[in-house]
Amino acid sequence: MTSEVALIERWRSLLASYNRVSGQLDRALQDRHALTLTEFETLDRLTIGDGEKRRMQDLAGDMHLSQSALSRTVDRLEKRGLVRRAMCEADRRGVFVAATEEGVRRHVEARRSYLAVLTEHLPPNATCG
Repeated sequence: MTSEVALIERWRSLLASYNRVSGQLDRALQDRHALTLTEFETLDRLTIGDGEKRRMQDLAGDMHLSQSALSRTVDRLEKRGLVRRAMCEADRRGVFVAATEEGVRRHVEARRSYLAVLTEHLPPNATCG
């Protein structure tokens, strides 16, 4: 097998592993907590660490989402009372988002399911594939 073919096979193996695990995460989060994987990841980034509000632009970059995709996700979370938005006082073009108390509670519950799926599908020192 040439090095190019091996490289492509490793990439395909990584994609297959990612798709398998993300599908399991999405199903578990939706079935048990009424959250999509992207919604959970948004709450996760808002609640882990300092738990402070984040600029939408920075959050989108961290999550590798377009501004519009993150905006739609935040819209859904906001309608359910899990996050709130606020304008940046220093720059009226900037928008901050923060998890509400209910958002933090839902995140704590969903994180257990998230970690259970990761533990099941990503054992320590496992390789992709």
